[in-house]
Order: sequence, then C-alpha cells, then structure tokens
Amino acid sequence: MTARDPRVLLPLLRYLLPYRWHLVAAGCALIIAAGGLLLLGQGLRLVVDQGFAAGEAEFLNQALLGTMVVVAVLAVAAALRYYWVSWIGERLAADLRVAVFAHLLTLEPAFFERNGAGEIQSRLTADTTVLQNLFGSSMSIALRSLLTLLGALLLLFITNPWLAGLVVLGIPLTLIPIVAFGRRVRRLSRVSQDRVAELGSYAGEALHAIRTVQAFGHEAADRRDYSQRVEDAFATAIARTRQRAWLAGMALFLVFAAVGVILWQGGHAVLVGSMSAGELSAFVFYAVLAAGAVAALSEVAGDVLRGVGATERLLELLRAQPHITAPAQPQSLPQPVRGAIQFANVSFAYPTRLDAPALSELDLQIAPGERVALVGPSGAGKSTVLQLLLRFHDPLHGSVRLDGIDVRQLDPADLRRHLGLVAQEPVLFTGTAADNIRYGRPDADDEAVYMAARDAQALEFIQALPQGMDTFLGPGGIQLSGGQRQRIAIARAILRDPVVLLLDEATSALDAASEQAVQQALERLMLGRTSVVIAHRLATVIAADRIVVLDRGRLVAAGRHEELLQTCELYNHLASLQLQDERGLSV
Repeated sequence: MTARDPRVLLPLLRYLLPYRWHLVAAGCALIIAAGGLLLLGQGLRLVVDQGFAAGEAEFLNQALLGTMVVVAVLAVAAALRYYWVSWIGERLAADLRVAVFAHLLTLEPAFFERNGAGEIQSRLTADTTVLQNLFGSSMSIALRSLLTLLGALLLLFITNPWLAGLVVLGIPLTLIPIVAFGRRVRRLSRVSQDRVAELGSYAGEALHAIRTVQAFGHEAADRRDYSQRVEDAFATAIARTRQRAWLAGMALFLVFAAVGVILWQGGHAVLVGSMSAGELSAFVFYAVLAAGAVAALSEVAGDVLRGVGATERLLELLRAQPHITAPAQPQSLPQPVRGAIQFANVSFAYPTRLDAPALSELDLQIAPGERVALVGPSGAGKSTVLQLLLRFHDPLHGSVRLDGIDVRQLDPADLRRHLGLVAQEPVLFTGTAADNIRYGRPDADDEAVYMAARDAQALEFIQALPQGMDTFLGPGGIQLSGGQRQRIAIARAILRDPVVLLLDEATSALDAASEQAVQQALERLMLGRTSVVIAHRLATVIAADRIVVLDRGRLVAAGRHEELLQTCELYNHLASLQLQDERGLSV
C-alpha cells in the first residue's frame, strides 16, 4: 500500500462501528432514494408509450398520481439519508477530535517542541473538518452515485443491450482523467493542507506574542511574512483546484458526449421501429443518470483524496508513541511520601541537541524537607533538573529517584501527584480565577481556594475584580499583570499541597512589594516540604538550606551562602552581578 493510498481511510472504520445501526438506517434510506429515482425512468417509458402514443388521458392521470407518490417517498428517503449521513460525519469528527486530543495529552513535551503546537492544533481542527465533510457528505454522494450507476446500467441492458454496450464502452473513457489527474490532486491536497497548517501556526505564534511583536515594531515584517505564506497556500490551493477542474470538466465532456452518441443511435432505432419512443426516453433517462453518477464520482474523488491527506496527518498523531510511559507494573511510593530526591550519575541531552549535554554525571541528594537553591549561569542545567524530576524526559545515563525509587518505575501521574510546580512564566487557562487556582485539585471546595489565594497574597486583587473569584481572566489570564498571574500560579501550588515543591524563578515577575509578600507565602509553603528552587534573588538564595552551583551541566559546588562566597569563584561572580537587594547591598 502506497503512502497515500485511499486504503489509508480504512482505520477510520473502527470509529464508525459503534454506530452501525445509524449506518444501516442511512443505507436503507440511500437504497430507497436511489430505487425511487430509477423507478421514475420506468414511469417515463409508460407515459410516453401508453399515454402519449396511445392517447389515453386516464392513464396520464394515473401516471401523474403514481409519480407523485414515488417522488414523495424519494423526498422523505433523501431527507432521512441526508440527516443520518450528516449525523455520522459529525459524530466521526467529534470522536476523532476526542481520540486525538486524548492521545496528545499522553505525549511528552518534547513531541510538541519537535512538531509545533500550532501545526498540531491545525490537524486537530482543520483535518477533522475535512473528514467530517468526507464522511458526512462526499461518501454519501459517492454511495448514492454508485448505486444509481449500477441500477441505471442494469436497466439500460434490460431496455436495449446494444445501446447499453455503447454506454459501458464510454464509461472507461471517463476513468482516464481520474487516473491521470488523481495522483496530482492527491499530492497537491496534502501540500495544501500543510500550507494551511503553517498559516495557523504562524498566526498563532504572532498573536500569542502580540506584545513582543508590537514592542519591537515587527508588525510590517509579520504582515509581509504572513502574506507570503498566504500567497503560497493560495497558489497551492489554486493548483489543486485547477487539477480538480480539469478532472471534473473532462469527465463531464466525455460522459455527455457519450450520451449524444447514444441519442443519435437510439433515434435511428426508433425510426426503423426496432425501439419504441418510450424505451428511448427511458434509456436516455438512465443514460443521463449513469453519466451524472460517473461525473459525481469523479468530483467526489477529489474529496476522497483530500480525506486521505487529512487521515494521514491525523494517523501520524495517533501513531506517535509517547516515550514517557508508565511501566507494565509500576511501583508505588512508600506512604507517607517523604520527598527524598537523588540524582545518581545523571547525564542528559535534549533530543534536538544531543551534541550539547544539559547535564553531565550529576550526583545530587536532597533530604526530605530540605530547601535547595539551584544557581548558575544560563544553560547550566537548572531547569533541566526540574524537568527530569517531573519526568518530562528520562536521563540518558544514571537515575533520578524519589524516596529511593527510580522515577521510571513509577506511573508518571502518581509521581506528579506529589510535585508542585511554579514556573518562571506562569501559565493560566481560559476560565475564572477560581478555576485556575483549583486547576491542580479540581475537587477543592471554595473555602480551600479562598485560603490558598490568601496565602499567596492574591486575595486582595482577586476580590477587586468585577466578579471576584468568578471573574473570567481571558486566554492565558491576559487581563492580569505578570505579578498577578504569578500569584495565582503560586495559589494553585499552595492548594495542591505537594510533598515536593519546584520553584522556577517563581518571584521573577513581581515588583518589590509583591515579592516580599509572596516570599512570605512561599516561606510558609516550603515549611516542612522538600523544595527545589531556581532563583537569582538574594532573599531566596540566602534562605535555602543548601545552594547548589551548576555550570555547563555539572555540579561545581554546594554549601551555604557565606561558605560559597569564600570557596566558589563562580558563585562569588554570580553573586556580585545578580544578588543585590534594592538597598544596593553588595554581596
């Protein structure tokens, strides 16, 4: 099977199996509608031969009544077919979105770094919409046209085998443009979908960082770059449309040219008396139905090819295997969890930078309840320590242990249940202030949320919002300042009540007054917990039980603040540059 074979669609059938009775109902309506349409041809033959030719007005009246009954049944069947088939298409798209999204949540952050969240989002929305249209409309048209074609061909042979032979000979001619242009349409459909995905990714990135875009006056450059991408996508779409237009146009020309030949041959047959006028009328009716069915199939072929491209892209996501998974028989942490952390000879490099180790032979032990500050220049490996603790990545060598158990032997969900993260860039979600605080503990009651906000020094500004805790904060908490977002993130960590607290520059976005208040909240939060803190601020570093100095992924020193000032040149240098309080006290 080639990479873009229509059989790629077959795996989607398992999403339709739960709705087999809906498929049966749609199929019955489809058969009735196609049968009613074919029956009209026989009615036309009788009207011409026994009504017009015989001059019987009563028969014409009966024929009209019968035709109206057939048309009514056909209309009801067509409406039901449209409803059930559209329902199936919508249901398939909904189930696919749920399945793909659920699978994406199992993939580690590195997957999204490699593939781009905007690109993946486009697949989740645009590609499922393509399949919704394919199964909710195009496939119905294809099946209806196929039934109509087969029925029309059968009745053509019953009516006049000789002329039917001519029709059958003409049908393969319509397949020539499908074969000739189909491969180009399929290739261009995939390229076009990729271009649209790139558009969504580029626009999402620019709009997400709109403050940076405008602060650096990059609007004109972004407009130019986006316009160029739009033009590229437009050119690809037009190339695909051009091929589809040729495909449909040539098919129609060949089909109706064949009908013209049939009319010419049939007219001569009527003149010599070997065929009645009613039979010719019915034959032409069926020939037109067959021609229209073939033309519709050629048109649907393009939709099928687009569906193949969309399916490929979705299956790529569904087949992506997470590298961070729970073992077949995960171990359980001893209860109660103490929070002892050990890095044993850990070496690690990010997949995209294998030649630049982020950590090299790191040995580090953190006792339960100990507060450890990680310091070092940019790129020293501080954030990598937190990512390995959270098991966003696994070390290439060595092991990371929590309470003596290698984190690779734990279910990641069980591991992370005992960890609380406050990142340098606070992440808030669309929803209310209460929703964001409750994010890590959805079952928390309002009183617990209130207390967490109070302890994070966030309660005052939250109560000043228009609806207090029920105020919608907008995407990413855009209505709040950086310091306010950070305090809500800290409240979220307080509410989670973790055994191990991970703070990545948690106070970097705060002004001096807010920092002092939040630092007091963090002091209470860290009390009795294992805390791993990445910080440059003097107060945070000095308050640590131990300071670990990292450089180029290696541990170069560890100790208290005063000790390191005397014994570690790198720490002394960092302190002189970064660790100064607002009163200008040099350290």
